[in-house]
Amino acid sequence: MFGRRRKRGRHSSGAVETGPEHDEVFDDVDGPWDSTVAPQDDVERLDLGSVQLPMPDEAQLQVEMDQQNGSVRAVHVLTSVGQLTVSAFAAPKSGGLWREVGAELIDGLKEDGARINRENGEWGEEITARNQGVQILFVGVDGPRWMLRGVAAGPEEHFEQNSQALREMLRGTVVVRGEQPMPPRTPLPVELPEAIARHIQQQEG
Repeated sequence: MFGRRRKRGRHSSGAVETGPEHDEVFDDVDGPWDSTVAPQDDVERLDLGSVQLPMPDEAQLQVEMDQQNGSVRAVHVLTSVGQLTVSAFAAPKSGGLWREVGAELIDGLKEDGARINRENGEWGEEITARNQGVQILFVGVDGPRWMLRGVAAGPEEHFEQNSQALREMLRGTVVVRGEQPMPPRTPLPVELPEAIARHIQQQEG
């Protein structure tokens, strides 16, 4: 089963396999979840096809469209403290895609003049970038044939709140990978709920 058992009061660097004798030192299993093992809970999630996201209170959506083919490139969640973006990508069965993507991401951020910090977090390495008053957190999660990337961006003074909101969203996210073969790094398709898609069409019309 894909999930994480989190040690109380500290971050884990990856999946932790435990027996019954160790259960007392772990909280309940957290996600993100593959759709094949997602919990049957009461959490309301925004269904975007390849990802199902638990939404923060009073959040708004910003949809980024591909002007060439009209497809959805990304859906950003806007809150009072910043912007959250969660995207899913196809990955090899062997895993480890986030290490490659993260290394390339760091190189690009350095070229842009950002100050970089790398820390071990709940799902592995987390990358923080600071540039011109904006602070961005990048979190990657390697799942079964998918990789999830979460980004929290906003003013430096709200970084801790924004980062916490991203981690909470990732813990409750469900990824719908599907069975179709895809090259690694291919973005999993994003599909808007009918009401949101209709609203965008009316605005464009």
